[in-house]
Amino acid sequence: MRKLLLAAALSTLLWPSVGCVIPAYSGDPVRRTQELLFTSEDLRNITDEWERIWFLDQPSHLSPYRTHGGII
Repeated sequence: MRKLLLAAALSTLLWPSVGCVIPAYSGDPVRRTQELLFTSEDLRNITDEWERIWFLDQPSHLSPYRTHGGII
């Protein structure tokens, strides 16, 4: 029982440092650079997507200059 607990504790400590079994990016430097560029491009465009979802990118209907609003 003690060996099982020790093995579980050791595997829990070593698990975050092992990494993923399937690599996220290619081993080829050229292809990996392309993949990283595409990923960073997606993260850069996420603010535009957020504004589009929440309709924040709509044009403003306010006039560009102040008007009196009353009869002069």
